[in-house]
Amino acid sequence: MRRPLPRLTEPLVREEGVLRPATWDEALDRAASGIKASVDRHGPNTFGMFSCSKATNEVNYMAMKLARAAVGSNNIDSCNRT
Repeated sequence: MRRPLPRLTEPLVREEGVLRPATWDEALDRAASGIKASVDRHGPNTFGMFSCSKATNEVNYMAMKLARAAVGSNNIDSCNRT
């Protein structure tokens, strides 16, 4: 029987190919700068987002606003058809 993998208790960032623990602020800043760099390099359609169909309408609305207003991408789906 396979043992379950341990859950992450803190964010990890990759530095020189190795994962190391980081603060939430550092991890979120790296994620934001990575998205921004990709959008700057390839345009807003390089970004896409999936939202959860079980989330509230308000959460899905905020995800849509983030993708469309903040990033400039229409690539968002919430799988509400299932």
